[in-house]
Amino acid sequence: MKELANIRTDVVGSLLRPAHLKQARLDFDAGKITAEEMRRIEDQAIRQAVALQEAIGLEVVTDGEYRRLNFQDSFGESVAGFDAARADMGFYEKRVEGSRPLQRWKIPDGGEAKGTAVSQRRPVVERLRLVRNVPLEEYRFVSRVAQRPAKVTLIGPDRICQRFDYRNSASVYAAVDDFVADVVSIEREIVRSLAEAGCGYVQIDAPGYTAYVDPPSLEAMRGRGEDPMENFARSLKADNAVLDGFAGITFGIHLCRGNQRSMWHREGTYDAIAERLLTELKHDRFLLEYDSPRAGGFAPLRFVPKGKVVVLGLVSTKVPEIERIDDLKKRIDEASRYVPLERLAISPQCGFASDVVGNLISEDDQKRKLEVCMETARQIWG
Repeated sequence: MKELANIRTDVVGSLLRPAHLKQARLDFDAGKITAEEMRRIEDQAIRQAVALQEAIGLEVVTDGEYRRLNFQDSFGESVAGFDAARADMGFYEKRVEGSRPLQRWKIPDGGEAKGTAVSQRRPVVERLRLVRNVPLEEYRFVSRVAQRPAKVTLIGPDRICQRFDYRNSASVYAAVDDFVADVVSIEREIVRSLAEAGCGYVQIDAPGYTAYVDPPSLEAMRGRGEDPMENFARSLKADNAVLDGFAGITFGIHLCRGNQRSMWHREGTYDAIAERLLTELKHDRFLLEYDSPRAGGFAPLRFVPKGKVVVLGLVSTKVPEIERIDDLKKRIDEASRYVPLERLAISPQCGFASDVVGNLISEDDQKRKLEVCMETARQIWG
């Protein structure tokens, strides 16, 4: 039984890294502390993050992704085969140097430096293989310290494929489909291990799907000689293949438009892809960004099949202003015109720190925003 499929509150994944955790990472990168000391500091920070979420009353918790430098490390740090370097905190600080909040940001190509796997578009030098199961390591710890169910986030095949430089990988993978098949196989291995460890909720992070409604992203695909709708169809199939056969796990899928240092990456409403996306994907929960006009209206939700839950990402993780509960209730009421109230839930629109740098809000802002989600849910669903 999927006990977590119908919960009313959710947290997307990452939380702001406390200052002492960031400093520890810098010290570790500089060789000033050992891996064991770094692990101990991470452990304590995760305990505190879990305690915060449980005190607020969230129905599912995460470890804040505190062991990751970037949300995509769930795959990038788990596999070997990419022509890529290992990142440190300085890499992510440099990526956002001089940027302004709430502007569109462009993914750097890495220049002459070798970029990190999945975080940047990289070729492979050998077939991908699982060498370290990052999500399993994370779950084993957080499940021991949490009183409430803990979820695990895993980057989906669509984003991984979009960051795959297939032109310079032909000697390893003759076709993109061959690469995707290995990605799916590895991710199924990760999910299988999580199921065996008792994990009941796996969230697939799929920010790449909004590329199929974003004009510059579509132009970039066509410029590489790709058919965007062929990519879209391949990704739908791959996402479904990852979860096939794991009947006891609640699967969520999270879509957003970019989230780095309070900037955004893509725009475009769900309308053009909603019917196929919502009817073909087999996930139990759709966590959809809805905190800004870039997402458009709720009309695309009319395609959500019976039995599926839509988690409305109405609370922004990018700005410090705290949303008003009455305004959130009005928006949920508007969404209920397309999806019955009993199949709706609420969450922040994204993580608070998709990478170690984090968004330009305070830890107190983060706490208050999670509390607003919880109180809104209480007032609507009891």
